[in-house]
Amino acid sequence: MPGPRPGPPPGPRPGPPPRRWSGEDADEAGHPVVRAVVQAMANAAVLAPADQIAQYEAAYQTLRETLATIDQA
Repeated sequence: MPGPRPGPPPGPRPGPPPRRWSGEDADEAGHPVVRAVVQAMANAAVLAPADQIAQYEAAYQTLRETLATIDQA
């Protein structure tokens, strides 16, 4: 008679893979600058890696400036 069948490993079970943001279900109530930066980052995905870096740095700077103005309000 065969022994017990092994079950799943102990611990948390992995969930589904994260969804990629497509922009189609974007919240229109969000901050317009943040929405524009997120769209620019999504557009940068098709660029060459060297060009992506410049886009990401510009997005980072824009978000820093935007958050600073929100904090001051």
